[in-house]
Amino acid sequence: MANATDEEAEERADRGADEGFMALALAEAEAAAARGEVPVGAVVVRDGVVLARAGNRTLELKDPTAHAEVLAIRAAAAAIGSERLVGCDLHVTLEPCPMCAGAISFARIRRLYYGAGDEKGGAVEHGVRLFAAPTCHHAPEVYSGIRETAAADLLRGFFRARR
Repeated sequence: MANATDEEAEERADRGADEGFMALALAEAEAAAARGEVPVGAVVVRDGVVLARAGNRTLELKDPTAHAEVLAIRAAAAAIGSERLVGCDLHVTLEPCPMCAGAISFARIRRLYYGAGDEKGGAVEHGVRLFAAPTCHHAPEVYSGIRETAAADLLRGFFRARR
């Protein structure tokens, strides 16, 4: 029975860490909103250490690929000196779009944690469901709904203010 207790304790610790990393991603999303960008934030973690964090910068950089996930993946790859982020986890506030899901697959991200689902633009559990496609090179483990309410509220508030 000690084994089950140890496993339960480890699972609780993992959930707490996931919540903490998502809090960092939410802070990046809030910073993006303050810049007038769609509030999405991402954090890349390996062995409990944050390698990179980013928020959307498509307007600032005049770059349609400057999504939070892509920026964080680029920074993490530069930090470790490899295009493969084996053993790395990505925490992002919104379900990744097809472009970002492709980048996640090519980077070989181990686990994807995301907050709010995106019925219109998502590509993980909505839309094209890229990781379930037979042509997908690598599919990470996916965990959705982490701090979902906070992520969704941030997006709704941002777009409500724009109308």
